[in-house]
Amino acid sequence: MQDNKRDNYDESDREEPVPSTGQDQETPAEPATDPDPLFGSDQPDPQFDNDQDDPRFDTDQPDPQFDTDQDDQPDQNEREITTASVIEAILFAADEPVTAIKLREIIGAGTTKQISEHIDQLNCKYRQMDCTFRIESIAGGYQMLTQPQFNPWLRKLIKVRSETKLSPAALETLAIIAYKQPIIRVDIESIRGVGAGEMVRQLAEKGLVKIVGRAEELGRPLLYGTTRKFLEVFGLNNLEDLPTAEDLKKPQ
Repeated sequence: MQDNKRDNYDESDREEPVPSTGQDQETPAEPATDPDPLFGSDQPDPQFDNDQDDPRFDTDQPDPQFDTDQDDQPDQNEREITTASVIEAILFAADEPVTAIKLREIIGAGTTKQISEHIDQLNCKYRQMDCTFRIESIAGGYQMLTQPQFNPWLRKLIKVRSETKLSPAALETLAIIAYKQPIIRVDIESIRGVGAGEMVRQLAEKGLVKIVGRAEELGRPLLYGTTRKFLEVFGLNNLEDLPTAEDLKKPQ
């Protein structure tokens, strides 16, 4: 009985042999690896491909830094100088009438009749452009003037200019205040050698001088200085723009 159990146990634990097919089993192939991106690629790198044109090394393209042909090209913004434009510039800068003979002498060419023709052409251009000025015949000469319909506004400008017009004594007093400010009236009078009370009052009325404080001395006299209007009238950005003594010297 025990022998039969042992036999049954051995039969169940015995592994059955795998039937042979007569062919050797193939070894599985190794997975393909990607080529080295730096050294194993047969494809040319476009960055180092000599067959491709590199704009950085394209010698056919001119270098703008060394392109001399650009200097030979005329400036598109440069205005052509004509006789009419010269006459226009002269009359624009002149503060009094200029005769045709004087214009001819300055230009160095032409006749008085041609000068008159050029002025007619300029006035025709001004009318077409609806400009506010014309070239008028004044006292035997030519002068550039604004049109009469703008007189109401120009009178206000002339009034402002007349208000700021100064006498030599007022200019002298104003110069002392401008360069010595803050300054008291006694010091102004000691520099000028005459009384300065009236001149200081007139300058204050015109808005060119103002009281900036009081001096720390006996009586606490008033200190005077210039105003913002003073800078505007004389075309200064600040007091540092005042001309120096060297600038005011007369040329030799």
